[in-house]
Amino acid sequence: MRRDHPRGDTLFQVDDDVSHVTFPLNRTVATLVVPLCSDRTVETATVGHEGAIGGVVSQGYLPAFSRCVVLVEGSALRMDADRLREAKKASPTLNDLFVRYADCMLAQVLQSVACNAGHPIGQRVLRWLLGLQDRLGTDDLPVTQAVLGNMLGVGRSHMTGVLANLQRQGLIHLGHGRIHMLDRARTEAACCDCHSRVRRHFRTVLGATYAPDGKFTAIETTEPGTPPRPRPEAILPKVREAAP
Repeated sequence: MRRDHPRGDTLFQVDDDVSHVTFPLNRTVATLVVPLCSDRTVETATVGHEGAIGGVVSQGYLPAFSRCVVLVEGSALRMDADRLREAKKASPTLNDLFVRYADCMLAQVLQSVACNAGHPIGQRVLRWLLGLQDRLGTDDLPVTQAVLGNMLGVGRSHMTGVLANLQRQGLIHLGHGRIHMLDRARTEAACCDCHSRVRRHFRTVLGATYAPDGKFTAIETTEPGTPPRPRPEAILPKVREAAP
């Protein structure tokens, strides 16, 4: 079933029985957030048209640990987890694809945890913005300072100062309810390695392909147990050599 979701729509809450799987379409982006005791939330993973949300691993019979919120409005396909489970039983290739995707999702979560613990807020912001740009394929990101602060667990006043500093460096431009990415190569060079590590894992495990502007464009299905073939066009440019 195809549904339209406005920005801020909650797909499921903590402890909900997630009996379905949601596939974001086109520019739709959703995020998994974990509530904190101080009424704040922190983002743990972001999912766009490259993936799925919900009973991907649990197959729909375990309660949700996180909350899932639509970050960028748009359409999504919703499928009963039971139907997906039957489809995976019938197709070893499809089942293997979801196993590999689950591994990539875990890699994204683990890298996010490491980044939040070990890197300064400026680099964490760049990592998050680059990840969103990967899914949207545009320099014009429909995200506010308040939303970005909520995603990274940072107060609004602090986030305002961080973004102002990135703007002074010529990496972004702050618009009304939007953040414009000005130079992807310089932004990747200024970012920590967390963004490139996750992209590399998606390429290695899923055979992911990225366009020159960074947009995630495709994945490759393979027979179970067979790694995706090398894809030279999917290799990241050596952007760090472009750093001033």
